Amino acid sequence: MAEMLSIEVCYALSNKQELVRVQLPEGASLQQALEASGLLGKYPEIDLKKNKFGIWNKLSKVDSVLRDKDRVEIYRPLIADPKEVRKQRAAEGKVMKKGAGDSDASEG
Repeated sequence: MAEMLSIEVCYALSNKQELVRVQLPEGASLQQALEASGLLGKYPEIDLKKNKFGIWNKLSKVDSVLRDKDRVEIYRPLIADPKEVRKQRAAEGKVMKKGAGDSDASEG
């Protein structure tokens, strides 16, 4: 008889986290864990072709083979591109510094 793996499947929402434990046969894939968790049915926005998935914070493909005590993570799409947000913050900071310097010069 094949050994059973104890796997956690995690999906973090903005207001809560879903954590489901499943038992799967040795050699099971990430996709099998997702299907066994029931989260694909509960959250129709999870798309195997669009969402990204990971095992212990490492991006992984749906055909990745799992090991005992792995945690499968379902990643949501980003709301904003972090690089763009940093660029905007940097640009605002430069404008603020320049504006602050001009007001100091006029007071003196």
